[in-house]
Amino acid sequence: MKIGTTAAIYAAAGLMATGAFAQSADTAAELAELRERVAELERTNDVPNRPQLGFNLGENTSIELYGFIRAEAFFDFDFAQGDLSRAGRVGNAAFATDGEFDTSVRVSRFGIRSTTATGIGDIKTQLEFDLFGSGGDDSSSPNLRLRHANVNINDTVLVGQTWTNFMPLVHYPTTADFNGPVGVTFARVPQARYTYNNGNGLALSTSIEEANGGGSDPVFTGAAFYGTDNWSVRGAVLAGEFDGPAGESFDTNGITLSGSVSPWAGGTISATYVTGQALGNLLIGGGARSVGGEENDVDGFTVQVLQKIGEKWTVGLAYGNESYDLATTNTVGEGATATSNAFTDLESIHLSAFYRPVDNLTLALEYIHIDSEDETTGFSADADRIGASITFSF
Repeated sequence: MKIGTTAAIYAAAGLMATGAFAQSADTAAELAELRERVAELERTNDVPNRPQLGFNLGENTSIELYGFIRAEAFFDFDFAQGDLSRAGRVGNAAFATDGEFDTSVRVSRFGIRSTTATGIGDIKTQLEFDLFGSGGDDSSSPNLRLRHANVNINDTVLVGQTWTNFMPLVHYPTTADFNGPVGVTFARVPQARYTYNNGNGLALSTSIEEANGGGSDPVFTGAAFYGTDNWSVRGAVLAGEFDGPAGESFDTNGITLSGSVSPWAGGTISATYVTGQALGNLLIGGGARSVGGEENDVDGFTVQVLQKIGEKWTVGLAYGNESYDLATTNTVGEGATATSNAFTDLESIHLSAFYRPVDNLTLALEYIHIDSEDETTGFSADADRIGASITFSF
């Protein structure tokens, strides 16, 4: 069943649930109330220009089903990266190729949101999955993986798994590639978060989070955001401890700064910068948090320019960089046949084109270039990749 908007479904559900009302055309007050409810739903729809499927479970609770189906195809010219860009593989002979074609549907996802009106404000829940569970890059029968599972009370207190508060999600680069450029933080973790929003563009948040990738100690974050219609800025800090492979204790800390601006019609420039100790577990490149008993310091940044062309086309160019003090070594296999690569610096370029013939259908074509370098040895390698995808959102 296809329904264009949540508002339309709510209206239909209201009419079906009150058959007597449908027959009482002389009840003008009730009709006026229904029209106002539909208008309010249209005003508060948080995902414009996309069809949604929702259910009204009574006077106080509504549920929305959402997600998308994506089919992708890739061609790697130098190093096989699987169904998303993996900068850490570039330079490892185990993944070297003269050309490899691959397809995937694993980015596809679905979720359920609910909203319940209460005396302390709206209580919202989210449960979302994709297909990146165990099964390997080339699995034709991928498994479910949990992305989000959380409860949000009045947009103030959130408990459960969602994006880390350290991550500048609002300024995350827009790419067809699931990972996107290196140099930006990316993680979903269990947490307890408090957010203050003054209603005039300022939001402050703090959280206690489970360390991404596991660990016996939590990390603590704080963030501040301010935005207008044409520009926005965000800053975040993180601090905590983690145990190394030999049981030693390490510190992890960092700062993220990000922002975006729309300086001309249809154009957006966004940028992020991150610096700190032992942050590789939060970065796209995935550098080691510690090497040889030392915390691995890192600096990373991304910048992207997006431009809308007419009503249906958008093009973008994104650049990313990660620079570590200590080299990360990736080993594949064991014994005499094992292969490895090491890197201190990663760079990536994403050149993207998106075409939307209708609001909920997106076709994308993307070129990706990745450079990997180990400054301690002088080794370097690069890789080129082309991807195409079609996405239908619901």
